[in-house]
Amino acid sequence: MALNNIDDARLVQQETAVGAGVQILLLILLGSAFGMGPAGWLTGLAFAFATWAVLSRALHRSRLRSFGPANRVTLGRATLVGGVTALVADSFESAPPLTLLVGLTAVALLLDGVDGKVARRTGTSTALGARFDMEVDAFLILVLSVYVSTRLGPWVLLIGCMRYAFVAAARIAPWLNAPLPPSIARKTVAALQGVCLLLAGSQLLPLAGDFAVVLLALGSLVWSFGRDVLWLWRTARLTVPDAPAVKVLEPAGR
Repeated sequence: MALNNIDDARLVQQETAVGAGVQILLLILLGSAFGMGPAGWLTGLAFAFATWAVLSRALHRSRLRSFGPANRVTLGRATLVGGVTALVADSFESAPPLTLLVGLTAVALLLDGVDGKVARRTGTSTALGARFDMEVDAFLILVLSVYVSTRLGPWVLLIGCMRYAFVAAARIAPWLNAPLPPSIARKTVAALQGVCLLLAGSQLLPLAGDFAVVLLALGSLVWSFGRDVLWLWRTARLTVPDAPAVKVLEPAGR
């Protein structure tokens, strides 16, 4: 049994290594086709290494015996996000291939939610998979906000940084870590961020139109976070002192 567990662990870790290899292959293709500069290469490679290292550690700690089909979908999305990240980093040195940038982003956004459906249908939903999905989504929004901010201004970064600011605040105020009730509105607002940033990044609208679209995204995000923080604060005040708290991670797309 112990040998089987070791073999399973090795197979799981091998899948993360394959994911990193595919990420590097995508970078090579992008570099060969569009002459990506040092910033794009370094950022893309850093993303590939960081994804492999963090995911490998998380898998080791979770002791999963199978990587699972849903995590493979999420890993594929992470690969696309790595390509988008490299192109955005390279855009500070030269104009990016806009069609490719929009295409990679669109596919990554369209696949959001697919991993959740796969997990539910195959009965392979896990806390690790939900967290992996959430982090990929959050990082893509951060990268897109960086890209759009170069055209509309640094205020756009509020969209990408808000989730990370919430996580940082939760370290100071632990009541922010309490589980939130399921909310269609929250999921809709989260999906809206990627769509609006993609639309603004595609430059299909005039500057005023892009400004309005991104402002709508930011306003809805502030409302969503504000509503959740208020709910958590009210719930914390009603919580019985010294009662054991059970933390449940609500999946973003699972």
